[in-house]
Amino acid sequence: MDFKNNKTIFLQIAERICDEILLEKYKPDERIPSVREYASIVEVNFNTVMRSFDYLQQTEIIFNKRGIGYFVSPDAKRKILAMRKTEFLENEIYDYFRQIYLLDIPMEEIVGKYNEYVKQQEKQANL
Repeated sequence: MDFKNNKTIFLQIAERICDEILLEKYKPDERIPSVREYASIVEVNFNTVMRSFDYLQQTEIIFNKRGIGYFVSPDAKRKILAMRKTEFLENEIYDYFRQIYLLDIPMEEIVGKYNEYVKQQEKQANL
């Protein structure tokens, strides 16, 4: 896994797991790989993945069944979407607005690019 410098590795791993839940690689009440298995998948130290799992458990996205492993919470998808939407609207959208404003990009062009993106995603989902 390629990591970015602007965010801690354990949070990037947690985001990846959330992405996998949103893409339904892991479904509600389904077991996810163990900490050791996931550490080998993303090629990081066991303790880093443990921090990711602890974070996801605190946010109630996954839960632990002692002796069995970690599982996706029944409403994990809803919680992930709510968290990410809040994060985007409170922290990231203004950077995008700033760039749109500075570059004098008309809203119609933004909408057109967004519609192209949605079509691409739908096409990929149907493959």
